[in-house]
Amino acid sequence: MARKLRIVPEGGGLFEITCRTIHGRLLFRPGPELNDIFVGVLARAARLYEVSVSAAVCLSNHFHLLIWADDALQLARFMGYVNSNFGREVARLRKWPDKVFSRRYQAIPVSNEEGAQVERLKYILSHGVKEDLVLRAADWPGVHCVEALLLGIPLTGYWFDRTQEFAARRRGESYDRLAYATEETLVFAPLPCWSHLSPEQYRQRVLSLVEEIDEETTLRRSRTGGRLLGRDAVLAQDPHHRPAKIKRSPAPFVHAVTKAVRRELWEAYALIVAAYRTAADRLRAGDRGAVFPLGCFPPALPFAGG
Repeated sequence: MARKLRIVPEGGGLFEITCRTIHGRLLFRPGPELNDIFVGVLARAARLYEVSVSAAVCLSNHFHLLIWADDALQLARFMGYVNSNFGREVARLRKWPDKVFSRRYQAIPVSNEEGAQVERLKYILSHGVKEDLVLRAADWPGVHCVEALLLGIPLTGYWFDRTQEFAARRRGESYDRLAYATEETLVFAPLPCWSHLSPEQYRQRVLSLVEEIDEETTLRRSRTGGRLLGRDAVLAQDPHHRPAKIKRSPAPFVHAVTKAVRRELWEAYALIVAAYRTAADRLRAGDRGAVFPLGCFPPALPFAGG
């Protein structure tokens, strides 16, 4: 078992999703067309696979999502649709001949604790500001959920039917960019821990987080003298540019507040992994009746020579 098992708790769970570009290149540099594509693909995937999206942000070399998935299959299908379609669109838009993503998506579970869920929402809301790219999160020229959450409005984008566009070109037709596009709407779902709040109360909670981010950022910049890149400089960057240095830090197994919850989730995961390995060993030995834990993907059946 070379990869960590993706385990979704019974009844569903909240996950923070992270996807990064190859080499950290700025292939996701914001712009009207890329913004439309990202929201269109994400909204269509959420609608097709009935996944609840609580937050989303797309920076120049990575994006984050905060989503609720009912099981591992739903999570896999949703992310497979997002990454395959968005990756093809980015390669087409940027004329990039190589793969777009550096590795498979990272899905870190978030515990049911209110503190853990709010902390991850605050983390996503801080993007664009914490990197000293723009003064306020709302100034980020790319896709950012901050204004949609503060105003209670959905994001809109477009799904482009490239098959119809190809057929039109074969017929010698000229067409507008949106001639074969379908508008898709992304409605953000509330955090599970705040689902009992009214829409107005929810917006007030989000506003409080944004104000905290602004205060902390002002204090940090006054202390360190951080230099702001600015919106115009972001838009002027070469999408093929490879940063000389990329900030890397080890990803946690789970986002939790208390040590007890973190230990409980670790122990549950260890039991599932042990059961999975036992079943995999039985399958490798030729036992086709090996029973795997519910909610996981069994490996391929062994090769049958003859």
